[in-house]
Amino acid sequence: MIDVIKRVSIAAVDSTNPVTIAYGTVTSTSPFEVLVDQRFTLPEEVLVIPEYASKLNLANGDKILMLRVQGGQNFVVMDRLVNP
Repeated sequence: MIDVIKRVSIAAVDSTNPVTIAYGTVTSTSPFEVLVDQRFTLPEEVLVIPEYASKLNLANGDKILMLRVQGGQNFVVMDRLVNP
């Protein structure tokens, strides 16, 4: 019984995708947009940019590291990648 509960719990957490690492490329700085894995573009409205990240002076073509927030609706910009 305990094993069944463990498997159900793990499956529940896995199905919600608590956090996922994503890599993107800045395609525009005004408005701010990021191309993710050459598949889709994220507008500024879904990007969470912490204060320290706002000081990175991101430019078109910069590669960045992001975390997808649970549910996949928002992405937190973590840092610029030096050697992508």
